[in-house]
Amino acid sequence: MAASLAGGDGGQLACYDCAPTGTDAIPGCHPSENGVKIRFFPIYESRVAHQTCVVGMHKSLGVNAVVDSAKLHWKMSGLCLFLAAAVTGASASDIEPRSYTNVPVGLNYLVAGYTYTQGGVGFSPALSLANGNIKIHSTFLSYVRSLDIWGRSGKFAVVIPEASLSGQADIDGEPRKRVTSGFGDPAVKLSVNLYGAPALPSEQFESYRQDTIVGASVAVTAPGGQYDPKELVNLGTNRWTFKPDIGVSKKWGAFTTEISASALFFSDNTDYLQGKLLQQAPIYSFQGHAIYNFAPEFWCSLDANYYFGGGTFTDHTDDANRQQNWHVGGNLEFAVNRQNTVKLFGYTGVYARTGNNYDNVGVAWEYRWGGGL
Repeated sequence: MAASLAGGDGGQLACYDCAPTGTDAIPGCHPSENGVKIRFFPIYESRVAHQTCVVGMHKSLGVNAVVDSAKLHWKMSGLCLFLAAAVTGASASDIEPRSYTNVPVGLNYLVAGYTYTQGGVGFSPALSLANGNIKIHSTFLSYVRSLDIWGRSGKFAVVIPEASLSGQADIDGEPRKRVTSGFGDPAVKLSVNLYGAPALPSEQFESYRQDTIVGASVAVTAPGGQYDPKELVNLGTNRWTFKPDIGVSKKWGAFTTEISASALFFSDNTDYLQGKLLQQAPIYSFQGHAIYNFAPEFWCSLDANYYFGGGTFTDHTDDANRQQNWHVGGNLEFAVNRQNTVKLFGYTGVYARTGNNYDNVGVAWEYRWGGGL
């Protein structure tokens, strides 16, 4: 008779009540404290980092087969919620794989990272630059917590970026150089899984299996970064942004596919280029991800993002700079140990209607605690 033990996606780790002695003993069984043998069956992507059974009382088996909860690895899908946002502010160009998968309630994540960006982009790719050639070295610090939101799993994240920027772009047809450093606009994000991912404590989460998840989120940036109204290129944007998003994640064994759609809305900047009024139409974005899980805490993804819109008006005059952009890239994430994870990522622009095409690469480190980890 078998007892299912905290198996992972795509398989099941099982402990079997083996015959204590005799010819019908099953190969691979190991003696327990009371002489009953237990066999461990390896599985694909078990959330159990160490295959551990503790023997005691279990009504269905006559033994107690429980997982050593101190040795569990929890997957934080889409943990670095603002990796792109940390570099650019919450923008339509953000690419966020695994944003809507499930994790146990009560986990905390501290994320620190570095990103290098180069191209025709300022700290906010929402604004296009004429003949821009900008280099940005950015670091960021983010805190994420998993939540129970009326019985549905969710996450709250806050990110504070810091950067140094150098390069040049044209203003009124004249090239202008720019060198600056400081903080970017801080951002917060709240997400909730509306279907397919209930809020579960760690002791119940091991029986969860992902199928289809539908989630939604909203991200907000505040005008708190470095801003000089005499300059076209700044680290802060001197305005608020609001970004609602809805996405679907579907598990197919070792593969996961995701699609999402979002809209980015802007408040007015009333001090643009020495007192001018900058207004901007919304930017609409679609992104897709193909994710492959090699093992627990080890996955990679291929990602694509398409966004359009976002034309600006300076003092109510149309700047004729409506955007249409494609970006593609990938992520690779792996666990160092039970509490530490490293993520590598990179993206490149493959098409841009205006002058804000750019490339970026980065690395992030994650430390997690709480929630029964």
